[in-house]
Amino acid sequence: MSLPEELLRSRLQNEIAACRRSLKVQLDISDEGLANFPINLDVTLLQVPGPVMEGSKIVYRYNHRFRMIISKEYPFEKPLIIWQTQIFHPNIMGPEDGGHLCTRLLSDWNFNSNLLSFIKGIESLLIEPNGTSPFGTDSCTRAAQYFNAQGNKVAPVAKVVKPKVHR
Repeated sequence: MSLPEELLRSRLQNEIAACRRSLKVQLDISDEGLANFPINLDVTLLQVPGPVMEGSKIVYRYNHRFRMIISKEYPFEKPLIIWQTQIFHPNIMGPEDGGHLCTRLLSDWNFNSNLLSFIKGIESLLIEPNGTSPFGTDSCTRAAQYFNAQGNKVAPVAKVVKPKVHR
């Protein structure tokens, strides 16, 4: 089942505009006219803390990139998500493992789901990993063990320093 193309294009234009208005993201679209499917929507999350393993230490990176591949069957069919930046997370595979996401947002996807709520959900997942439901890769399992041992500590949020204005 799919929407008529004009309706699909209109819906996607509205959803992308809502994301640009409401989120701190950079969106790059493979086809700005939304005429040639599948559409690749490259999303760069800005100022969102996400864990990364550097050596034997967890650090937080604040910019993350993933690709959403949107088919003609959207919104009846969920987008395919491929994570593109390094990550140490129980629910997100690193790029070297395929970059897939394990989240309720995808398993519960339906016609009423939209890009804005999905991306907001990804931001929440980055800040508060779900260690009880990891992917089966080595890095995801290690991340689950780490976050389960840490309890419910929330990641440090980036502070935006406003410049002082001298008059």
